[in-house]
Parts: sequence; structure tokens; C-alpha cells
Amino acid sequence: MEGAGSWDVLDWTKIEPLSRSVSRVRHDFLLEAEEVIVEGYGVVLVNTDEAGTLLVTNFRLLFLSEGTGNIISLGTIPLATIEKFSKIAAKGQSTPRQSDKIPSGRLLQVIGKDMRVIVFGFLPRTKQRRAVFDALLRCAKPARLSDIYAFIAGPSKFKNTSPKLRLLNEYFRLVDRHYHRASTNMIEDGSFTLSNELWRISNVNSKYTMCQSYPFALIVPKSISDEEILQASSFRARCRLPVVSWCHPRTGAVLARSSQPLVGLMMNMRSNMDEKLVAALCAQLGGAKGTRRKLYIADARPRKNALANGAMGGGSESSSNYFQSEIVFFGIDNIHAMRDSFARLREYLDTHGAASSDGMSSFLRHGGWTWGGGNLSSMSASVSTLGDSGWLIHVQSVLAGSAWIAARVALESASVLVHCSDGWDRTTQLVALANLLLDPYYRTFAGFQALVEKDWLAFGHPFSDRIGMPTVSGSGGMLFELSRQSSTGSFSSSPVRQPSGTYTPQAPASSHNQTSNNYSPIFLQWVDCVSQLLRMYPFAFEFSSAFLVDFLDCVLSCRFGNFLCNRCVLKLNRQRK
Repeated sequence: MEGAGSWDVLDWTKIEPLSRSVSRVRHDFLLEAEEVIVEGYGVVLVNTDEAGTLLVTNFRLLFLSEGTGNIISLGTIPLATIEKFSKIAAKGQSTPRQSDKIPSGRLLQVIGKDMRVIVFGFLPRTKQRRAVFDALLRCAKPARLSDIYAFIAGPSKFKNTSPKLRLLNEYFRLVDRHYHRASTNMIEDGSFTLSNELWRISNVNSKYTMCQSYPFALIVPKSISDEEILQASSFRARCRLPVVSWCHPRTGAVLARSSQPLVGLMMNMRSNMDEKLVAALCAQLGGAKGTRRKLYIADARPRKNALANGAMGGGSESSSNYFQSEIVFFGIDNIHAMRDSFARLREYLDTHGAASSDGMSSFLRHGGWTWGGGNLSSMSASVSTLGDSGWLIHVQSVLAGSAWIAARVALESASVLVHCSDGWDRTTQLVALANLLLDPYYRTFAGFQALVEKDWLAFGHPFSDRIGMPTVSGSGGMLFELSRQSSTGSFSSSPVRQPSGTYTPQAPASSHNQTSNNYSPIFLQWVDCVSQLLRMYPFAFEFSSAFLVDFLDCVLSCRFGNFLCNRCVLKLNRQRK
């Protein structure tokens, strides 16, 4: 950077907003409509002991290397990807590498939703850390919806069809009517209700009056009328009744999804319409007159959790009430267990990673090569800590459940109905992964987009709550309440580990001091599952793991509007009209 020959000769001055005085070279790094709010010179990225310039823009924290002027990826993080940030104090030196560069009380810790824990160091006699911290307080928690970068940047210049049209085209493919192309007129006049011998596309939810978190179009059995659909919906939590997610093109078997049935504490409540709808998912086997295929009802929850939900009116089905069915419990833990596991995984990565937030690599911390065989006790401790996080066990459970579902559909020609409690977390993970295993189209770029838009966005996964995005409340799109959700206080970041009493908190560890029991890395975990499949079967996918990383960064960054809210984008578009 200009005028920054060495650490000691830097001129430390009070930092003022410099959005109009940024050099032309630095403009090369900025995105469209991205503006610099504050700059800090001679800042040290403690993780790698590298000095540079720290910029706070209306979109991200941007760290530029002092030596090369290039963006340092580790120290660059979108504001929406920040879960917490805080000032922390350094009592003494944490590593030999840091020498005299990090005086006491000049550290800023940033904890990301993408498993990063970053620490920046500032020299005294300046107000740079305060300026950066205050800028984060203002920009990382916008007061108005229009302050979010996705809205500031404006509509994408990339010409693409609307989400509704893309969803309909995917439905046409599933019911073997791919020679039809969706149009705006179809949506406006409701003429998209095409069908084949077994299934039809219904417009019963076209105004979102039956179920606010379901898409405007649904694939349902052809033998079930819209009136019966409406009656059946009242027996499922949040009216998320059983509908088809994927159809086998040859056997007629389907993969369906729903929420839990409202069977009550005694598990004795029933609905004739719900039972009729579920039975209709089991169309007759081809070439075998009078023979109905088997139905598996896959409950993603542990059995005890399903029974406990009965006390609140929910519960699980009884195989005696659903024709030729078998109930299977997968035992996948809830969003709270996943949140805690994720926090432990982040702690593990920050402890044993090569760029930990206290500036000590795993090699330096343990006095030997952790993974090179030079320190077996250190390796054993690292593996044990990773196992204690429980993350890999959870990933294994989701993968195993998805493989089991896909096998029932592909090998037995059976239909499978999947649900958890509300049908938008574990259900979506399992259904989307099973789709990926069953249909090679979803392993292409276009198909992966269709899969995410269908099973995650259109079926109402609560992205705002789970990822900690801004939330929208109020009627008519006029009143907005924006907040950042953070995980519970059980997470202890690296600098607070204090192996030698080095780092201590200086203030409450979050500017986003709200906590939410709804925060959980469900979508991130699903992407992790996809990455595991990609590692096992790299030639079965059109894309690579690099695409998944970029994709997840886009989801967390709020750079685009697709993943901002709790309900599908289609419904929000309708409300804004």
C-alpha cells in the first residue's frame, strides 16, 4: 500500500470515512455499488501474522496485504456472514511470531457463520479499532431492508426466467411433460395444471391460502381432488400435507414430503382424507394388476422425540392406519443439537487449523507435526476432539438416511414419504439428497439450481432463522424488522481458550447480542453432505467442490436476494406487488 514501507514508519491518525477518497487502484477490488466506510492501516491479521489495510465497506470486511496489495481471503468476510464480533484484550504475547506487533487491548475478533474465527490487531495511540468496530455496529446490522447490499446493488444484469417459471418447468419434467414450457400467462390463468396417468400439478395453493410455506404449485396424486387436498392439509402441522417431490420415470414410485401428522398425545387422532392421500402415493405396480407398491414413512426424528411431539399435538403415523406401510425412524437430531455440534466443530478447526485465530498453527501449539507422525499424542487428541464435536456423526446420519430412501425407491420400486416435525429442516435435507442420488439431472449445474429452488426455497426452508439473515416482518412490505440471529452462548472462540492466559474478552462477545434458538447450520450441513458425495463419486457430478464453496459463500453473504427470508421468494414477490 502507498506510504506503507514498514510497520514502524506508519503515520497513525484518526480514521475518518474515506468513501470518496479511495485510490483508483483500490476501486478495482470493489463490487458494483460497494463503498468504503472506514479504513484501518497497518492492521495485522493475527491468524497469519500478516500486516495490511482493513476496509469496512457496505458489503464486507476487506483485508488487503501490505506487501502485495492483494485481497487476503482469510481476512475478507461479507458483513452478513459475520455471526459475532468483539473487542478482546491481549495480555502478553501468544506466539513468538507476533513479537511487539500486538500490544495489549488492541484486538478485534470476528466469528463467521462459515466456521472462520478471525482476529485483527491494531497498534495503540490510534482510534482505528474503535472506528472499525463502530462501522461494523452500523453496517453489519442494517436498520432498513434497503440497506442490505443485495438491494443496494440492484437487480442482476443476468437475464434469467422467474423462479415460478423455473419451478413449473421442473414440474413439467417430473410428470413427463417437458415438451411444455411454462409461461407467465400459464401462471396468471392457472393453466399449468398438467397431468400424466398418475400425477397432476395442482394450483390449489396458487394464492398461498392453504399453506404459506408451500409453493404455489404442487404435484399430487391425480385421483385426489383439490377439495380433498384442502381437507387433508388440516391434519398436518402448518398444513404441510404430503406432496410429491420426485417421480421415478419408469416405475411410478415417488418420493414425497410433508410435516408430522397431528395425532395428539394418545396417538389416536386420524384423518380419512390424509390416509386416502397417503395411500394414493402408492400407485399400482406396473404390469401387476391389483398389486400396490409398498409405502415407507420415513420419520427423520428419533422415536422418543416423535412421541414427545404428541404432547404438543403432533406425533407420528401408525402403520395400522396407513395401507401397506412401514414406519421407519432415522434418529437424526434436531436443529439445537446441530447448532451445538457446529460450534464445537468451529472450535476444533480454530484449535487445530493452520491459521488459528490466536496466531498459533497446530504445529506450534503442540510442539511437533500434528499430522506428520511426529507427535502421536497430539494427533490422537486432535482426532478425539473432532469426534467429540459430533459433526461427522450427524453428517453420516443424514447421508445414511438419504441412501436408504433412494434405495427403497430405486431397488424396491416403493414410494417413500419423508417428514420430521415441520417438514422444512431434516425433511429437506433427506429429500434433496435422495433426489441427488436418484436423478443425475440434479448433479448438473442447471439441475442443482432446480433442486435448491424446488426443495429448499419453494418449500419454505426458514433461511432467515437458520442462517441468521435479516428478517422481514410487518404487512404490505412497509414495516421491516431486521435482526441478526446468533448461536447460543455455548460457543467459546479460540482467543478465549487461554491456554497460557493470553487472550481475555474485553466486552460482551457480540454486537449482535440477540440469541435465537432458531439459528442452526442446516443448509450448510446439507452442502457438507453433498461435498461428501462429490468426494466419493467425483465423476458423477458436473460441478466440483470449488463450486459448492462459492455457492455457500453466496448464500451466507446476502449478496443476492434468493436466500434472505423465511418463506419462498415466490411468496415475497407476490406480497410486494
